[in-house]
Amino acid sequence: MSKIIEEGQVLEGKVTGIQPYGAFVAIDENVQGLVHISEVTHGYVKDVNEHLSVGDEVKVKVLNVDEDSGKYSLSIRATEDKPKTQNQPKKKAVQKQNDEGTGFNVLKDKLEEWIEQSKDREQTYRG
Repeated sequence: MSKIIEEGQVLEGKVTGIQPYGAFVAIDENVQGLVHISEVTHGYVKDVNEHLSVGDEVKVKVLNVDEDSGKYSLSIRATEDKPKTQNQPKKKAVQKQNDEGTGFNVLKDKLEEWIEQSKDREQTYRG
């Protein structure tokens, strides 16, 4: 007999199949759920096979239980700590540049310079 499985539970499971859209994970002998490709790990997943293999033991969080259809939505990502982003220092650097009057304004100035250079070359080739 299956144990009662509820939303929010974190359980151990075994990958039983992999499809382009996600991986099937058996929670017990009677219950299998789907880990959608977006729930495999943090970040972009192009190919589930790069992250999981059939037979892997995984920890999953139950996201949704549809008792009428017997479908279980699972997440591996929800059991992992979110990685610290490396982008935060870059955002501060960009903000600092804009405060100093650089950034997009430089592109505007460069564009005017490039247009002048282009006009000069045009005259040289015609001359």
